[in-house]
Amino acid sequence: MKIALVILLIISSIGLIAAVLLQSGRSAGLSGAITGGGEAIFGKKKGMDELFAKLTAGLAAVFLLTSLGLAMIGV
Repeated sequence: MKIALVILLIISSIGLIAAVLLQSGRSAGLSGAITGGGEAIFGKKKGMDELFAKLTAGLAAVFLLTSLGLAMIGV
């Protein structure tokens, strides 16, 4: 059980990092020049921003639940 939760936690954390990095930036400053890797891969689409926002929320929920589960088990 612990091993399955740890694997799920690792997968969700890597997915969460990737989803956040692929979102387009909100500002046009230095961070706007660095972020937005999703535009280079997928092109400029509004639907992709919505997809990444939903994906981020889902992965954050999985990360939270697996973290709580591991804390309750007592890793």
